[in-house]
Amino acid sequence: MSMDIDAPVALPSRSLIPQNHATILCCNCGAPIDGTLSAGALCQDCIKLTIDVSEGIQREATLHICRDCERWLQPPAHWLTAAPESRELLALCLRKLRGLAKVRIIDASFIWTEPHSRRIKVKITIQQEAFQGTILQQTFEVEYVIAYHQCPDCAKSFTANTWRAVVQLRQKVPHKRTFLYLEQLILKHSAHKDTINIREVKDGLDFYYAQRNHAEKFVDFLSSVAPVSTKKSQELISTDVHTSSKSYKFSFSVSLVPICKDDLVALPKKLAKQLGNISPLTLCYRVGTSINLLDPNTLQTTDVSTPIYWRAPFGNLADVQQLTEYIVLEIEPLGPEKGRFALAEATIAKSTDLGRNNTTYNVRTHLGNILNPGDTAMGYHVSGTNFNNPQFEALEQSAAHSAHIPDVILVKKMYPRRKKNKSRNWRLKRMNKDEGELLPKKADQEKMERDFEMFLQDVEEDEELRNTVALYKARQEKRRRELEAEQMDVDTASVAETEETEGDDEVPKIDISTLLDDFDDLNVHDE
Repeated sequence: MSMDIDAPVALPSRSLIPQNHATILCCNCGAPIDGTLSAGALCQDCIKLTIDVSEGIQREATLHICRDCERWLQPPAHWLTAAPESRELLALCLRKLRGLAKVRIIDASFIWTEPHSRRIKVKITIQQEAFQGTILQQTFEVEYVIAYHQCPDCAKSFTANTWRAVVQLRQKVPHKRTFLYLEQLILKHSAHKDTINIREVKDGLDFYYAQRNHAEKFVDFLSSVAPVSTKKSQELISTDVHTSSKSYKFSFSVSLVPICKDDLVALPKKLAKQLGNISPLTLCYRVGTSINLLDPNTLQTTDVSTPIYWRAPFGNLADVQQLTEYIVLEIEPLGPEKGRFALAEATIAKSTDLGRNNTTYNVRTHLGNILNPGDTAMGYHVSGTNFNNPQFEALEQSAAHSAHIPDVILVKKMYPRRKKNKSRNWRLKRMNKDEGELLPKKADQEKMERDFEMFLQDVEEDEELRNTVALYKARQEKRRRELEAEQMDVDTASVAETEETEGDDEVPKIDISTLLDDFDDLNVHDE
């Protein structure tokens, strides 16, 4: 007897058994929704329409800007610099809104508005949990009104006697060449941006600041570019006996070394031995963070650092106002060279002695690479001159150095120039200074113009000096007028003046490709 065995039957798994969810109707629109996943018995469309996650966030706000310095007010009392549509300005706009701390910011961006409308619009996207397990994202716009409000710094700048610190920069020299060079360094590095006033006084400048740390920062800048000595003082203005708070005014006295470029310097013999046993009679060829001296007879150079100089200060033996004009009759290079200097032996004569006597001088000079027979050079006449200097008198009485004192020390080559200032394709910026209550006299004004012209000639002739300042292209309209005036002068010039103009080609030229474009000139109508 056989038994029939049924074939195996597969049982359905639990996952395949259809599950019946609790379906309910939306309480607002009646749409069927899953009751286990619905939040507040509302469908997704009704949640978006009835719930506002941006509720409590401002839609309008006010931003304050100072129209003088164009800085924005960050409450309560901080002023910051921010460009239009920058990240800094967007962060300031978001901080101005109340209620953003309760939501999550997904995105924020500017919406373009007319620049003159004084309105800023920002589109903000936020997220927030509407119900448990339900996150809602929403985008909205906020409009800001720009209002003008003067910052305290600008308010102080328009009020007299509101400065908190002053830097008094002084140099006891008869010319302003060093100050003109220092002015270019200040402009190049924008070291004067925090000043509220710059006043020109005798032998120097006064820089006024609203805060003490700004003045200290400027003093640090001066110490990094020039050999200076600083003294600090303070004056008590007011005190509060209840809170023990006091108000001071600070003064920083900064003294520049009284030695300038192209000055003749007689070093103390002890200091000359410490500086590499250099000859005590030297020329100053550069003043940077230290005083750079040169022996024109041997091309030996040395540096006098700021601490060494102020430990035992000494003055110059002669300055550029005592230079004498000489004519180079013969010159013979001796071979040694050091940088831009080349040692040579020259035969020279005073320009005033030509045609009167046959007095000549045989000297050694460091200008062997630029001087040629027939050129004009400026130098110091040492022999027979009473300098009234203790260091030089010690040299004359010394047996070791008296025999090596030269008759003449040449300083620089003199390039023939026109009587009037020639038209230059470059220019320098100047600082806006307050001349004080009394305007300079006519003689003082002429002296300032001569010093500035001398500084411009130094910039043309000295490449190292030219590399440390910012040169800008000359304004086209002004240069065109100067060229027209020069053309009229040439047409009416005499024969002697024409010969003098031909020598003007030897003046070093500045390549126009190395000049900077001024932002004031980058417009359609050139002023």
